[in-house]
Amino acid sequence: MLSSKQLTFRDSALVPIWQKVQQGIRLTKDDGLVLYATNDLIGLGRMANEVARAKSGDTVYFVLNQKFEPTNICVLSCKFCDFAVKQGAPDAYEQSIEDMLSKLNPDIREVHITMGLHPDWDWQYYVDMVRRIKEAYPLIDVKAFTAVEIDFFAKKFKKTHEQVLTELKAAGLKTMPGGGAEVFSERVRKLLFNQKIGAKTWFEVHKLAHKLGIQSNVTLLYGHIETLEERIEHMIKIRDAQDETGGFLTFIPLAFQPGDTGIKTRNNFTSAIDDLKTIAVSRLMLDNVPHIKAYWVMLTAEVAAIALNFGADDMDGTVGYERIAHDAGATSPMMMAKENLISIIHEAGKVPVERDVFYNPLAIYPAKETTIVSKMPYLNSVPFYSGYETFSKDLKLVPLVPRVFGRFANEGMIDAGPMSLMDFVANQEEFEMLDYGVAVNGKVYSVLLYSHFEWNALSGKKIGITAESSTSVELLRVLLEKKYGVKNVTFERLHLTSSSNDYTSFDAVLLIGDEALRRVKLGGLAQFLNVFDLAEEWYSWKKMPFVFAVWAVRRSVPTEIKNEIVAALERSLASSIGNYTQLGHEHAKKLGMTKEDLLQYLNAFSYTLGETEKAALDEFLKEQAILLSAE
Repeated sequence: MLSSKQLTFRDSALVPIWQKVQQGIRLTKDDGLVLYATNDLIGLGRMANEVARAKSGDTVYFVLNQKFEPTNICVLSCKFCDFAVKQGAPDAYEQSIEDMLSKLNPDIREVHITMGLHPDWDWQYYVDMVRRIKEAYPLIDVKAFTAVEIDFFAKKFKKTHEQVLTELKAAGLKTMPGGGAEVFSERVRKLLFNQKIGAKTWFEVHKLAHKLGIQSNVTLLYGHIETLEERIEHMIKIRDAQDETGGFLTFIPLAFQPGDTGIKTRNNFTSAIDDLKTIAVSRLMLDNVPHIKAYWVMLTAEVAAIALNFGADDMDGTVGYERIAHDAGATSPMMMAKENLISIIHEAGKVPVERDVFYNPLAIYPAKETTIVSKMPYLNSVPFYSGYETFSKDLKLVPLVPRVFGRFANEGMIDAGPMSLMDFVANQEEFEMLDYGVAVNGKVYSVLLYSHFEWNALSGKKIGITAESSTSVELLRVLLEKKYGVKNVTFERLHLTSSSNDYTSFDAVLLIGDEALRRVKLGGLAQFLNVFDLAEEWYSWKKMPFVFAVWAVRRSVPTEIKNEIVAALERSLASSIGNYTQLGHEHAKKLGMTKEDLLQYLNAFSYTLGETEKAALDEFLKEQAILLSAE
């Protein structure tokens, strides 16, 4: 949730905008222009930083990636591009797939591919490029081909956009970059890149990709001939498209590098102030885009570090062999060591979190003397965090789904937070339980089994189980075997990212948290006819509540820090009672829930663990132990 604290501003014009942001009222074009016009840079940055913290806690994500531009030969001649050349030019080059594979290693988690539009390469070469990378390095995710390239492939090889995207996805394409967007202004397109696709085709390609389960990024190239109005209009068009598909992962403002293009700009390079304003304005305008990237390759590492307190929550990793920006005169170093990147994030007062292409956390790198607290990113946990802004500077929030929290607890990367019950049991020698948690007495609405069959007909069937929690999975196992006598069920973990899952291959699917809520509002999942609420099933059997998660603190955390965490929890829960519609409004809206849905949902939970909840917890663990002993 967004902090309720009041900010002070030197520019009074920012006050009503901050009030709108706090109330979840969407900013207008005029609001965006006020933000750009302000001289209160610090006030603007503080607003954007609060919005970023509400979404990502104190986290700054990074991914170790390898950038490839397999050729600079291009059939287009865009005025702003210093990278592309014509076939036969002295500096023309072509890179083989073997060349690309030779530059990869198992530490890299993302390959980012963009290139010129080559006149002669055949379609199979592009498909093989993706396929062979995935075959050689299964853990590397491929982010490849802008909408301009997808459109070029379709025209050159006489395919539809859908055929191109479907074949690339089958080869291993995970996401798409946001390049080619430039500025969604027809005036600018005609003057600078009239041969390139415009906004209409760009959005058609990305919306189709989202429909096919390929998420993507989106960019803004700023600092050339575009007006501030055109920048804001660009952001609003992105926001509207995101309302429709929800498929954009990250917005990336790209500062124009003039190089030898001959394009006259107000200054040779954008100023640091313009860069920081654009990061902050985009965070405030794009309320539905999860992440804002500070692209240090163009900003420089120094400006990118400041941007981490102006609304950005993502930085690129090594970006090895990036050429497009540097051919245009980018002044930053082409590669940045992982340790250096982590150091920059620490200096910004943030927590470096290594991620995969979908922003699933892989590792946390806290600074010394820092206590990391999990911020469970579900609607049902909103009441825990309204007091987080009063934490000391050494207490940092990192969003983690329960199962990832459990893994990081095992690896010593996390110190406190709402832990999945089964993960707490596995780690109770290292963690102590507080008197807070997530419990429900009856329906939970967000731990749902979608099934083609009734309970007693699930024997021998295959069930897809959530990758987000261990406790819900164990509850399902107990219900199947102990309540209904169902045997020989095959469980298969789903992907953490819902767009990567093929639900049609299962006889039943267990979903939890926000994804379960979202599916309810969408009318269900695939063709499953039956929906079972696991907490309701438990209650009808035991007449007891069910405890899904417990707040736990690592035993080595100093007493004063533990007391601070407890005090923040008490403040948060005290301020949340009777205030659910305000606290959870923005979060619920993204899931398609009404005010009435929100109240019904949050009122179902108990957030303090009394004797009844602890007795229910013990009863479940007893049933689960009996189940394990019989195996």
